Amino acid sequence: MAPPNDPKQSESERGSGSGGGFFASIASSLSNFGTAMTRSVNGLVPYEGLEVVNPEGGTEDAEEEASKGRWKQEDRDSYWKMMQNYVGSDVTSMVTLPVLIFEPMSMLQKMAELMEYSHLLDLADECEDPYMRLVYSASFFISVYYALQRTWKPFNPILGETYEMTNHGDLTFISEQVSHHPPIGAAHAENEHFTYDITSKVKTKFLGNSIEIYPLGRTRVTLKRDGVVLDLVPPPTKVSNLIFGRTWIDSPGEMVLTNMTTGDKVVLYFQPCGWFGAGRYEVDGYVYNAAEEPQILMTGKWNGSMSYQPCDMEGEPCSGTELKEGFTISGLSDGKTYLLTGPIAHHSIIAILQVWRVAEAPKNDKFQYTHFAHKINSFDTAPKKLLGSDSRLRPDRYALEQGDISKAGYEKSSLEERQRAEKRNREVKGHQFTPRWFDRTDEIHPTPWGDLEVYQYNGKYSEHRAAIDSSGSIEETDIRSMEFNPWQFENLAAE
Repeated sequence: MAPPNDPKQSESERGSGSGGGFFASIASSLSNFGTAMTRSVNGLVPYEGLEVVNPEGGTEDAEEEASKGRWKQEDRDSYWKMMQNYVGSDVTSMVTLPVLIFEPMSMLQKMAELMEYSHLLDLADECEDPYMRLVYSASFFISVYYALQRTWKPFNPILGETYEMTNHGDLTFISEQVSHHPPIGAAHAENEHFTYDITSKVKTKFLGNSIEIYPLGRTRVTLKRDGVVLDLVPPPTKVSNLIFGRTWIDSPGEMVLTNMTTGDKVVLYFQPCGWFGAGRYEVDGYVYNAAEEPQILMTGKWNGSMSYQPCDMEGEPCSGTELKEGFTISGLSDGKTYLLTGPIAHHSIIAILQVWRVAEAPKNDKFQYTHFAHKINSFDTAPKKLLGSDSRLRPDRYALEQGDISKAGYEKSSLEERQRAEKRNREVKGHQFTPRWFDRTDEIHPTPWGDLEVYQYNGKYSEHRAAIDSSGSIEETDIRSMEFNPWQFENLAAE
């Protein structure tokens, strides 16, 4: 394959056919050939103009695809009647959705799922090569997309809701819903190698049978050994076939991970799904130095694994090297995946290092959960003296997990009404909600899709856990009997 004209070109430049990365010509040809099959649902009054997108088929099966999906006909009709007036709008917190499209997990727990492969950040911190450090870190951020492809919606957290996670290596994780309108969650994770901080907010655009999701968050990772700070800008996501057809998710666009300390960065291009699924899941791009010269080529699939290869200034693989694929070494008992990092000359192997590959998932799981997702929902990852505001304790989440959709819907409605009542009480008394573990700062963070008010971890949770862990005797509590209690102002009406 011929070398690229400019491996640093942006997504828009790729689409214009004026070059790209080493693999971008593939994406360009797919783009020229056509995007995923798209067709309006014709003849289905009152659904004229709704778009059905089948990532696996051709143009002839649009109507067949439209008849598929998880919705019953009566549910689909009711949902569309409710939603048709919102086309073109941001529906982040405007609409109450039926519980049948939910998974038994809250958004705060979903934020914790990124930590499954946190060992990659440990490796980045230990790595002396500044470019390989970015390879590990970028692979960490790629890894979350395997979980994000699930098409079930997580529960919106109640204001003041939290999620705690321990017993995942030496990692401590805390997240909290810090704002209800607009919905904003904040999280902090830490171990001996890194700190991870995120303020998470999304903006949406409802398109009838699909929805576009724009990540207005700010994500920062600090690698402790050298104090390196990494900043992430992820691509937007599109959820297709919300009403008609089988729901599926794609995230076409660029992910940019910048070393704010040195100016080095990774730019990875998520290829859009083409006809018959061509290009779906594929990711490719480069690690650049501060002078924006390519150093390492990265390629893989966000639902599988990532590989890398040193490249020259034109973005072409260096001579004498081969693409380094992840593989499992037989005979080792740790069950992890390893990577060849040096040039391979016939049978000689220079070194072996760990790299990311998706872990084996349970077969035929109802919600397509990974083993780690099940751990997140369980009390095995809960700390001693769990906070009463923890997502695991939500009665609607638990009812859905047990398969009782009717009870889950009732409990969801009850929580939402109680949240509205607390807001009214708070306003009558002139009180403002104050997050417990995060403080709102004066910083306004710009993103490609709008500005974000930043929340900062205040350190109080670390003090809270240290006090509990140092206590000589902790009263045993049956966690499963605890009542979900995120409320700060529930007694105001009685005052």
